[in-house]
Amino acid sequence: MNKISLHKGDLPDGLDLGSTIAVDTEAMGLNPHRDALCVVQLSSGDGTAHVVQLGRTFDCPNLKALLSDKSKLKIFHFARFDVAMMQHWLGIECTPVWCTKIASKLCRTYTDRHGLKDVSREIAGVDMSKAQQSSDWGAEELSDAQLQYCANDVLYLHEIKAGLEAMLEREGRMHLAQACFDFLPVRADLDLKGWGDTDIFAHS
Repeated sequence: MNKISLHKGDLPDGLDLGSTIAVDTEAMGLNPHRDALCVVQLSSGDGTAHVVQLGRTFDCPNLKALLSDKSKLKIFHFARFDVAMMQHWLGIECTPVWCTKIASKLCRTYTDRHGLKDVSREIAGVDMSKAQQSSDWGAEELSDAQLQYCANDVLYLHEIKAGLEAMLEREGRMHLAQACFDFLPVRADLDLKGWGDTDIFAHS
């Protein structure tokens, strides 16, 4: 049975989430310069989701220390956005990271459907609802539906990573995926500095 633990402001002292942590974020929108980071959810893969509801002061030393700990791997789906949000609002570089969306695009070349809903259905056999994706994450109290949505976004990422990793190894593309993961903090920095829609590798 999955469990959700809600934390206001920061993670509790002494919480051990292991060496590989699933992470996701919720914000007021998709513009990191305008839209505040509101929620960070995490899971060690044990069936418990820890949901941190941030205050606008972003005074969360335990969360910042965990996310910037280079000895802990953070799994995301579309890490490019989350890493940029953390860099802008929390002032940290979240690394190292493993992105299931990038992995999916590199190994699931038989489809163009790489959203978490589609990837989780195929790899983990989970049919998750995205009904709360567009909702007020800055609300003082999160609804049960919002909390369940937060939890679903991290509870299955360890299993999804394992499935995609096996496919990447089979197709001989793990080295490409790892190079992309290593570049993600730079990609996020480029987004924040104005090159979000520009392909700097293009000829023109």
